[in-house]
Amino acid sequence: MVIEAIEKGQFVIYFSYVLIGLGTFLLVRMLMEEEESRAVQENLADLRNRKATNALVRITRPFFTQYFVPLVRGKPFWEDKRKIFKRKLISAALREELTPDEFIGFKLFLILFFPIVSGILRALDLIDIEWYYIVGSAILGWFYPNFWVYTRIKDRQKKILRSLPFIVDLLALSTEAGLDFIGAIGKVVEKATSSPLVEELGQILREIKVGASRAEALHEMAYRVDMMEINSFVAILVSADQMGASIGKILRQQSEQIRIERIIRAEKAGAAAAQKILFPLVFLILPAVMLMIFGPFILSFLYPNSTG
Repeated sequence: MVIEAIEKGQFVIYFSYVLIGLGTFLLVRMLMEEEESRAVQENLADLRNRKATNALVRITRPFFTQYFVPLVRGKPFWEDKRKIFKRKLISAALREELTPDEFIGFKLFLILFFPIVSGILRALDLIDIEWYYIVGSAILGWFYPNFWVYTRIKDRQKKILRSLPFIVDLLALSTEAGLDFIGAIGKVVEKATSSPLVEELGQILREIKVGASRAEALHEMAYRVDMMEINSFVAILVSADQMGASIGKILRQQSEQIRIERIIRAEKAGAAAAQKILFPLVFLILPAVMLMIFGPFILSFLYPNSTG
């Protein structure tokens, strides 16, 4: 009897340990789930608050970040693509909107999104396309983000190239007026109209304030913009700074050189336009003009008795 009582007492103790362990596990699990839920809600709120210039990114961000980005994040398979897309996102001024992993996740999401939307529209008789077009829209979904980023980069580079002579003139005037190069950049950022180049100059000031050297900040700008003209401009400024040459004189020479190159590009574009218009002029416009001029004479010769 005593042994049975002891065994029953040990059983109760062990059972109590099990219940305590199970209760602790359930409590910790509940707290962890609550913390995960709170983290997910905060992440979704952060995603909604992040700006997005592309409407499709803004609408679909919660979906591809939640379901497709985890398929990409940390995977070595995407490492090379991640580096390439990082450079493109920086050049397109989209690094605040999308990370490389989010960009890849967006591309993977569109592979499914475009065919699904096309299929729904076809099922509702809103569009009349064959099934292979619906399947082929998956390819469009993969390459659409690349096209979007490419157009952003080219548009931004055109704006920078257009404003470069004026900004360099302002920098030259400011340095000739007695300001140092960093002070001249600050004056330009303060007074000039907002543009991608002015934003890049503002980024130079912010990087210098946090400890970067002038050469490092200029090289970072060249890396972000990724233009031959900016690369050569930065290289000349860095070399002049290292040799102790007058920045104002260098800027004035660069301004003149940039304007000369701009005129040369305009002349090349005009010559290319003349060549492009030659084909429609000779094979389309000229035959139509000749037909209008000589058509009545040919008809009168072929039908001399016609009164029409």
